[in-house]
Parts: sequence; structure tokens; C-alpha cells
Amino acid sequence: MAQTSSTLPDRPVRHLNQTELSRRWSLSPRTLERWRWRRQGPDYLKIGGRVVYRLEDIEAFEAAQTRNATVRLSGGAA
Repeated sequence: MAQTSSTLPDRPVRHLNQTELSRRWSLSPRTLERWRWRRQGPDYLKIGGRVVYRLEDIEAFEAAQTRNATVRLSGGAA
């Protein structure tokens, strides 16, 4: 049978809860709560009373936080 958009993906969706994500990033769970209140941080789902983060959203957020190191040179003549 051909796979359609209504069938499940080959890779199951993985979710992390607030505690698991806070451990992954070495943050306080309260930091994640504050980020949700401020509408910062990764996208999340609220299912019933539970907050969960999809792994793909976590990885996208991590990728967006990547910064390039820059070298500052002194402005004086050598």
C-alpha cells in the first residue's frame, strides 16, 4: 500500500516533557515555564494539563541559536 499523508511517518514523533528538556539543556524547569509565559523558547504542545516539546521543535530551536564566533582585532596600527 502506498503511503499517504494520513499514514504515520516512518520515524515516530518523540516528545520531551519540561523536566527532560531542562536536563538536556542544564536549565531550571522554571526557566522553561518563564519562556513559555514570555512566548520565547521552542514551540510546545499542551495536551490535557501536560506540556510536551516535540524533538523536531527542540532541534530547530537549537539550530536557530547557533552563533558564529567572531574575532575582534585591535584598531591600532602595528
